[in-house]
Amino acid sequence: LLAALPALPLELTVLYNSLLFTVGASDSAIKREAEGIREGLLRVLEACGACGQDLGTEELWQKVLQEVTVEELQAPLHRLGALQAAWWLAAGRLGSVAGLFQLLSTAEEPGRSHCSEGQNKLLSLIKAWRVPPEGASLPLVQSAKDLKEILCTTAAFLQGLQELEAGNFPTALSLLQEAAGGFCSKKILAQIYTCLGCCAQRMGKPQTALQHLKRALQIDFQCLPALSHAAAVYHELGETDVELQALTLLYEALGKNPPAAASSSPYFLMQTELLVHTPVLASLLRHHHPSEVKYLLAQRCLQDGRVAGAVEHYLDFLSLLQGGLQQQVPLDGSSAVPRIPEVFLEAASALGQSGRHQDAITVCEEVISRTTDLIPRVLRVEARLEQPECSSPGAELAGGLLSQKKESLCCLAWRAAGYLHQGWAWAKLGPEAPKLLCPPTHRCLNDLLRLQLHGSGVKPTENIPAEVEVLQKIRLLSLIGRGTQFLELGKHKEALLDFQHSLQISPGDPAATSYLVQALWKLNRKQEAAAQWQKLSQSSPEEDGQQQGQGRPLPLYLVSCLEQAMFPHSEPLARSIQDYLGTAAQDTSS
Repeated sequence: LLAALPALPLELTVLYNSLLFTVGASDSAIKREAEGIREGLLRVLEACGACGQDLGTEELWQKVLQEVTVEELQAPLHRLGALQAAWWLAAGRLGSVAGLFQLLSTAEEPGRSHCSEGQNKLLSLIKAWRVPPEGASLPLVQSAKDLKEILCTTAAFLQGLQELEAGNFPTALSLLQEAAGGFCSKKILAQIYTCLGCCAQRMGKPQTALQHLKRALQIDFQCLPALSHAAAVYHELGETDVELQALTLLYEALGKNPPAAASSSPYFLMQTELLVHTPVLASLLRHHHPSEVKYLLAQRCLQDGRVAGAVEHYLDFLSLLQGGLQQQVPLDGSSAVPRIPEVFLEAASALGQSGRHQDAITVCEEVISRTTDLIPRVLRVEARLEQPECSSPGAELAGGLLSQKKESLCCLAWRAAGYLHQGWAWAKLGPEAPKLLCPPTHRCLNDLLRLQLHGSGVKPTENIPAEVEVLQKIRLLSLIGRGTQFLELGKHKEALLDFQHSLQISPGDPAATSYLVQALWKLNRKQEAAAQWQKLSQSSPEEDGQQQGQGRPLPLYLVSCLEQAMFPHSEPLARSIQDYLGTAAQDTSS
């Protein structure tokens, strides 16, 4: 049919209602352009004797609103403009929305400014838009007034998320608070309060963050990301008991079948849920898999020294591997679960600390057997493992080789750590244990001999890959561990060599130096022992702490080995050396 001015108000109202029915029936996020709106605008121009086929949608709206002055068309055009704004908000085209409402407001009141200094321009423009009156003869399936409220809430929410992602936290907080006071469902309101909690946490206000997150859960307990973020805030505050309670609740909630989601706004076809689907929101509201939460419970227990709980959770987690955990946990780096061999090694650490040494040996054997065939006979590593920046034809091949080399380094570190844990486990297994410690420790050190580090003037923790630094720490702990067992076996010379090699890897290491002093003392080289002890005692506690904590953070699966390598006989050895020095001083004076 040819476009006719008398029929256009009805035609545009039918278009408005049909688009809303289409949106409501799909019940999924709006992702495509509303082609029906463009066709409606072209029909309006056709009826007025104009043409706009070659114009883009924004230019088409500008032409229609500036050139069409028929009074009967203003209300249906404004309603259709609000619907267009919803589609553009869903596409993240906030500038287009601002421009459209500027046109709508200018058509009503030319020359008036609708944004005061310090106010958000987009929100001011939407709020300033005067909703056209509804005619009784042309009923609407959703009023333009309700649509305006939804647009305000959506605009504030989207801008708040943008500012949050950009790190402009005060502005983000203000916009999100504006959205929280707007027109939306309980589901969206809980999501907004979750985002407010994340914003407050990043601003360094954990207590405020907890208030927002608790509010989110009060509004909608199915908003489980709020519970997950609350656990993270409690972790930041060091409140481990409450953190573990939150994680336990989260794990239990994830294991239950959620109730069927009732329609949050049954009387509204266009809702905020359909307009907000940004990557930053998806990241903040990411649902953890139950296995991820189970791992977090195990990890937090191990970090806090709750060994019994850690063992229980690690064993539960390992049992989940039988259900195909790799398919359940995202592999894009967003998961809290590390590489599976590291989880096995953490489990072995927990088992060892709980006295289940044979079980720890068995778990480590699984890591060793799975990584053995993945390690080359010799692994050459440059001091810097960096991805090539150039886009030359050989860059992609070089990047692939580098990734393969890093993977080999990881496998080498995991297997060496497995041998290290086995060595410490055998050391705890009775009077024959010292004889049994050496084979796994030897294998650990032999593994590390495969590594050839190249690079001029490379310091222990400077410019070297993280994997190599871990390997050096494993070698240090292996040498100290083997040296202590040599001491128990009475092989003091062999022990001395291991402690000397330890200090070559980590000069000034307090544990290695203390054991070196003990070995020298047992070899009756008391003058050397006293000199080393005096040098060690002159170093400040701060320097010792820096020595222990230098470089990158130690992997969790090595922390227990580091603790076992600490020298336990400081006071008796110190008294013996002080007595020796006192006697030597008396002999010198006499």
